[in-house]
Amino acid sequence: MYTRALLLAATTTTVMAAVPPEPTFRAVEIDAKIQIGYGLAIADVDGDGKADVLLVDKHQIAWYQSPDWTKHVIAENLTERDHVCIAARDIDGDGKAEIAVGAEWNPGDTQNSGAVFYLKPPADRTGKWEPVRLTNEPTTHRMRWVKAWPDGFNLVVLPLHGRGNQGGQGEGVRILSYSMPETPGGEWSTRLIDDTLHMTHNMDVVQWDEDDPDELLLAGREGLFVSNWREGGMALTKIAGDAGGGAGEVRLGQVGGQPIVASIEPMHGHQFVVYTQPKEGGEEAPWTRRVLDESLVDGHAVAAGDLLGIGSDQFVVGWRAMRGGSKVGIKLFTPLDGKGETWRTTLIDDNRMACEDLRLADLNGDGRLDIAAAGRATKNVIIYFNE
Repeated sequence: MYTRALLLAATTTTVMAAVPPEPTFRAVEIDAKIQIGYGLAIADVDGDGKADVLLVDKHQIAWYQSPDWTKHVIAENLTERDHVCIAARDIDGDGKAEIAVGAEWNPGDTQNSGAVFYLKPPADRTGKWEPVRLTNEPTTHRMRWVKAWPDGFNLVVLPLHGRGNQGGQGEGVRILSYSMPETPGGEWSTRLIDDTLHMTHNMDVVQWDEDDPDELLLAGREGLFVSNWREGGMALTKIAGDAGGGAGEVRLGQVGGQPIVASIEPMHGHQFVVYTQPKEGGEEAPWTRRVLDESLVDGHAVAAGDLLGIGSDQFVVGWRAMRGGSKVGIKLFTPLDGKGETWRTTLIDDNRMACEDLRLADLNGDGRLDIAAAGRATKNVIIYFNE
């Protein structure tokens, strides 16, 4: 797992030296029998120096071991209702990922749903892991390991709704930060880091400024926000309003050495949108909004990275078309200038992947970013090797 960095080069390239190459991907289906495939993570699970793929499925938590992608089920049926999210990152420096998961998924129950577990690994990490249940807010939905302030790595958990919230009205979403105890078996401590937003759908872990802790990009009903740690919680700065009716997904990238924020709008929406920061007007100046695609059907995944080696990031976007009757798939959006004004769209997957989630990582050690994706209606996990 790595964070997207905003500490970028001071010089902006306004014109690219050449038209970026057209991408070529080789799709390898590593699992064709999943149930939903709610979420993915990329991390080194067994400490062999290779990136593994982790999956949170309806009733299973599994990881696929590089390089042959052998599936290991490490937890099952943690709650009566579905598992829904996963976080994996080496937080203690031993080269092996720590894993947490969220479960008891029921977005209609904003009082009693949700569950959070830390998975304690056995000596043989291909075996079953011991679930340690932690306190939780209702509608547990997303989680990430975050280098927090002031006490090192924490697990940040993002519910979908606030407690008792109906239709986005009512109490704000209580975003909690969990701190692992120093001694095994000790109590996990939690702190509230924000409760001002409603219907917060996803987040990205980023390095937004020059300090050491990670920041968060948050997407929800009220728009897009970046966090900054402060005494007692987080301070949120609004990047973009609700021009698209709020946002469901958010990722940070860079084009021409300048930050660019991508989102899917509205939540589970049809628009893929990028935002660029104005050069004048200071931090309070509104970011420029560009709609790059309005044809998504139930857009549900975005990732940012330089897959083509052009010095600027591209965005990978997936959609799942849950209501049926439409094709599903994955697209790649490539900037054709250094300002993020002109883009090329490339179809990577045409109706084989009903994308619930996707991640980028070099999965075969060739120095190029690959794509791992999980499909809901298509019930599969596919790696798209970047060739």
